[in-house]
Amino acid sequence: MRIGMLGAGTIAQAIARHAIRHGHEVVLSNSRGPASLAPLVQDLGPLAAAGTPAEAAAADLVVLAVNWPQIPDAVAELPRLNGTVVIDTTNQFASPPQNPKIADLGDLTGSEYVASLLPGARVVKAFNALYAQFIAPDPRHEAGRQVLFLAGDDADAKNTVKRLTAQFGFAPVDLGTLHAGGRLIQLDGPLSALHALKQD
Repeated sequence: MRIGMLGAGTIAQAIARHAIRHGHEVVLSNSRGPASLAPLVQDLGPLAAAGTPAEAAAADLVVLAVNWPQIPDAVAELPRLNGTVVIDTTNQFASPPQNPKIADLGDLTGSEYVASLLPGARVVKAFNALYAQFIAPDPRHEAGRQVLFLAGDDADAKNTVKRLTAQFGFAPVDLGTLHAGGRLIQLDGPLSALHALKQD
């Protein structure tokens, strides 16, 4: 699979390393241009490449991993993502996590808002409930696999994300729709930052 990364920070890098470890190609992008990613691409190896956000969005599956205030700009120039599975890893921090303020979206969940900016995409919420330092290591532990909560409105898209993340070693747990399940794992949700292992 070819996986496009919108963003190249710690979470994007953690997911990219899992993907590359299992033979997937990764295209990373950021707001500063492909040249700024040359050292990272070299470190990641031959399965990694740098591209524009549009090039990353042309991949088989796309990971959105930018800070919340950057989302509108990050997706504004993208082509319509008809049927593309987009993993939304974001959290609705209106200000930096060190001085957190949660964006007020009314009745919308964070991922419903993201989906509204990506017409045609099949958005799956995942990875946002875990800190980056728990995403990066091997998710398989002596006591079990790291649980990965996910939510989405498209069953096939969720199955794609389940298969991919299970290959990485996570134990994906489907919580339902972007509205109901997304609310459980977004900021202030009861499953946000809940780190659990599934016994196998």
